[in-house]
Amino acid sequence: MTHLEDHFKAIYQDNHPKVYRMCLGYASGDQMLAGDFCQEVFIKVWEHLPSFRNDASISTWIYRITVNTCLVSLRKKRNIPLSKVLGTVELQNPENEFKEKEKKFQTLYQCIDQLSKDNKSIILLELEGIPQKEIASIMGISHEAIRIRIHRIKNELTKCVQNDSI
Repeated sequence: MTHLEDHFKAIYQDNHPKVYRMCLGYASGDQMLAGDFCQEVFIKVWEHLPSFRNDASISTWIYRITVNTCLVSLRKKRNIPLSKVLGTVELQNPENEFKEKEKKFQTLYQCIDQLSKDNKSIILLELEGIPQKEIASIMGISHEAIRIRIHRIKNELTKCVQNDSI
């Protein structure tokens, strides 16, 4: 293995779970689609790793690639809204508590789907636990603007989840 291959392997191992969870958010919980998005992200990371200039942290750079890849892929696929797919989803676990949590989770994904692409990116990064200053860097807007937008997005999502619509 070359130094570049070793470096990529370490980057992949450190970042794959976080990237996959973000892709899962963009894919509205569709694990196969999220896997496709994640694979596209790491192909781009591999292709562009030699030109990475350390202007930002490697994780910030990977998150930018993830956001852009997912948005472009969704635009290409003209994704079917999750609300249309959910009617066919059957939960196989008979426990009511599990069903209720799963329903809330699906409702949250539906609500996130209704956000603008920028707000969707911001909240998925926030849910991933990325520091707000890093989210500001990824999105190319000020930290103060991110703080305000996250507050507004959370309020919007809370109303949506409670009312089942934004």
